[in-house]
Amino acid sequence: MEVVLIRHTSVDVPKGTCYGWSDVPVAETFEQEAAETKAQLAAYTPFDAVFSSPLTRARKLAAFCGYAHPEVDDRLKEMYMGDWEMQRYDEIEDGGLQRWYDDYMHLAATNGESFPILYARVAAFLNELKSRPYRRVAVFAHGGVLICAGIYGGLFSPDHAFEHLAPYGGIEVIHYSDD
Repeated sequence: MEVVLIRHTSVDVPKGTCYGWSDVPVAETFEQEAAETKAQLAAYTPFDAVFSSPLTRARKLAAFCGYAHPEVDDRLKEMYMGDWEMQRYDEIEDGGLQRWYDDYMHLAATNGESFPILYARVAAFLNELKSRPYRRVAVFAHGGVLICAGIYGGLFSPDHAFEHLAPYGGIEVIHYSDD
């Protein structure tokens, strides 16, 4: 099976804003970015199934690319940032922020999710997907989801995962054998 993961386009929030599960608007450059993504995605079509995060930024890109009714799955949401949602990182007044910066691969944002929790839900989605009879699927999601999927799919190790963060509108492809 081939899993084609597509990261949403740029968002219209101030740089450095922690937006995780917040349903933020896409940037004014959406149509240009989405057209580039759609053109790149054409090399992978057709798909047996299309999935999306429920957040608007992912679903809007799916619709632009011709998939107005993807199967929406909550496990494809970005990491939940708890109390830090919609705050700029440099304005967060929380003693836990520095601890999180020092160990973001293990610790959670205050009242939010940790990377292992995000990874577990993405892995659960991918495990279920592998049990279905698909040859190729598209997944419209978020940077954190693509990082987890890349680790799960053996594209890169957790130690260097964030060096492989797909750009906005970027595509990551994972291949699974039939065994």
